[in-house]
Amino acid sequence: MNGAESLITTLVNNGVEVCFCNPGTSEMHFVGALDEVEGMRAVLCLFEGVLSGAADGYARMARKPASTLLHLGPGLGNALANTHNAKKGNVPMINIVGDHATYHLEYNAPLTSDIESIASAVSHWVHTSTRAQEIARDANEAVRQAGTGQVATLMLPADVSWSDNPDGPEPALEKPIAAAVSEERVENAVAKIRASENCMIMIGGREIDQQRGVALSKIGKAAGVRVCTEVFPGRVARGAGTAMLDRLPYLAAMAVDYLKDIDCLILVGAAEPVAFFAYPDTPSAIAPETCEQFTLAGPNDDIDQVLDYLLYSFNAAAVDADVYPLQIPERPDGPLDAGSVAQALAHFLPEDAIVVDEAITTGMAIGPATVTARRHDWLNLTGGSIGWGLPGAVGAAVACPDRKVVCLEGDGSAMYTIQALWTMARENLDVLVVIFNNRKYSILEMEFAQTGARDGTPGPKAGSTLDIGSPDMDFAAVAQGMGVTASRATSTDEFNEQMARAMAGSGPHLIDAIIPTLF
Repeated sequence: MNGAESLITTLVNNGVEVCFCNPGTSEMHFVGALDEVEGMRAVLCLFEGVLSGAADGYARMARKPASTLLHLGPGLGNALANTHNAKKGNVPMINIVGDHATYHLEYNAPLTSDIESIASAVSHWVHTSTRAQEIARDANEAVRQAGTGQVATLMLPADVSWSDNPDGPEPALEKPIAAAVSEERVENAVAKIRASENCMIMIGGREIDQQRGVALSKIGKAAGVRVCTEVFPGRVARGAGTAMLDRLPYLAAMAVDYLKDIDCLILVGAAEPVAFFAYPDTPSAIAPETCEQFTLAGPNDDIDQVLDYLLYSFNAAAVDADVYPLQIPERPDGPLDAGSVAQALAHFLPEDAIVVDEAITTGMAIGPATVTARRHDWLNLTGGSIGWGLPGAVGAAVACPDRKVVCLEGDGSAMYTIQALWTMARENLDVLVVIFNNRKYSILEMEFAQTGARDGTPGPKAGSTLDIGSPDMDFAAVAQGMGVTASRATSTDEFNEQMARAMAGSGPHLIDAIIPTLF
């Protein structure tokens, strides 16, 4: 058994069963080992930013990491943006990065690079294997480091991959468990809540499932405190039967106003809230200076344990949570715009769907319109680096082949990782992609105004950098060229018809929705 075979076997032993890959010469023995080892599914992606985003979407839905396979430093570099998103979202990921043979590095061949330095920017753990006898042990350590919420990056030199490993694979590790929060810390939080005049509990992290949302609603009512989620939790249960939880606004000025009266902020899985960017005359820290912020649990801590303790402390288990009723709107009519698209999505969204949201500005209308739709999971862009939506949908569909995935995608962000459509077609993934084609970087127009650049009004040169028309992009044609069934909607009736057809069918579909900007 060579090093690559022992590596893959060790990953499979630990339940790592999917590898999103884009290999090169240095990884050929790993690629060959895929035919020798049972249990690893290889999903080819035509750009490394697709495979890292797919590994993120997969892990959120599977609740365990996938592996990636990347070619040397440049391959890892191409994957950085979506690996950054995974790191910010506390999503587990195991990157396998091929490298030159150990004895070849001294010749400084064209693709030689400092892979460990590149990896360190987006990884919690970075390691290079140097002997075939150690690769299985190193693979187990990568699994342990990834745990429930970290990025682990393991370099695999070509000679370590092809050399014999007489020790073979490693057995599975014990399944990782979330870290317990001390009773003293929870009691401290309870005391702060009781002593506060205007307290808020903010929940966030990798996942807010239905049980966590309902528990937080009960706690808020019993304790007489406000509750909300952070701006972009990784995965949130939404729709009928889920808790009515506010979300901290994205826009800094609105978020500051939302928290202005809070004197104590208890953080459960959420980070201290800050503005996404610096703006003139706007504070970077969102909470008031007089507000005490207390981290009760981090994103990788046992959040369920903490909520159970708070339920007990405030005698909240028997309290009725505020949950959304099922209210399905009629099919919309009128012009095709963000509002009618939102209503159509709320009407057609099937039970147990997975919504991957990179709608950017259009998402401001869609989120509120779908809270009373059929029960679904909603995946958010956690790290702010666009080009995640299409790959995230690939990963979610691989993880949950029995669930419809709906990817809400801005036209500008779609072009970052448009190659994901090819993987959807190749793997016959049940994904509906809706492109909101307003032919602008609309979010950047909004940010231009907020920053006050040029008094908030772009001139012709500045405006040209925010306008992505001329030539107008035909996403239906692009999708069809990659094997995805696609259509264009220019009216609400067309959008309704195309949504109904996509929801009734299976496999990849794309709707190129031509809509005006939201503002």
